[in-house]
Amino acid sequence: MEDAAEQPPNVDRTLTLLWRSKVGEPQGTRGPRQRVSVDEVVAAGIATADEEGLAAFSMRKVAERLGLGVMSVYTYVPGKSELIGLMVDEVAGEVDYPPHRGDLRERMTDIARQLWDEYHRHPWLLHVQKSRPWIGPHASARYEWQLAAIEGIGLDDLEMDATLAVIAGFTESAARSSIEAARARTESGMSDEQWWEINAPVLARLMDGDDYPVSGRVGTAVGAEYQSIGSPERSFEFGLARIIDGVEALLDR
Repeated sequence: MEDAAEQPPNVDRTLTLLWRSKVGEPQGTRGPRQRVSVDEVVAAGIATADEEGLAAFSMRKVAERLGLGVMSVYTYVPGKSELIGLMVDEVAGEVDYPPHRGDLRERMTDIARQLWDEYHRHPWLLHVQKSRPWIGPHASARYEWQLAAIEGIGLDDLEMDATLAVIAGFTESAARSSIEAARARTESGMSDEQWWEINAPVLARLMDGDDYPVSGRVGTAVGAEYQSIGSPERSFEFGLARIIDGVEALLDR
């Protein structure tokens, strides 16, 4: 039933829904008189995705959370993909975007840290398609804020956009590693320290000798430092610092 209810993308209506704070909330054209608002449908969608992930996300589950019939939800949003687009834009507006302070390194770090925190609040964002994102007010405000951080430093417009794309892509990958590591701890019921205590002696014995001289040495150093096979947070900080180094080197040239 849900698949049959999905409609082809209705760009005009979806954009109107995204910008409903400016143009007003559209009125449904079918079904009974509306009992909730689009904002409430979006909030229910976010709560459902937070609890169950995007793979298990469905319009039926959103409807049940609202106490509505599943077909009633389609009087508020055209379909599931459009609702997800509204949800993505909504979470982009959860935080304030204050004026930038500090040097370039601090400003670029703020951009990445904001995205890192958002992924950790809403891990389902990692599974949203991003090739053709819906352009809503919150995502637009964030993009403007991100651009303001690097405006006037010596990059042209295309380089500014590419710099933000590199930061966003790196942060998404780093956040994925962090979230997957946390999920592994939860599902195994074992902390990284406990896992390392069990496995480190075995690895040390198997990797001892001449076969793995460099990786054995490096792995031992990593294990001693993190009591794990690595630290997603430290890798994020290290990689981000190298990206910023690269931008500064580009500007110097």
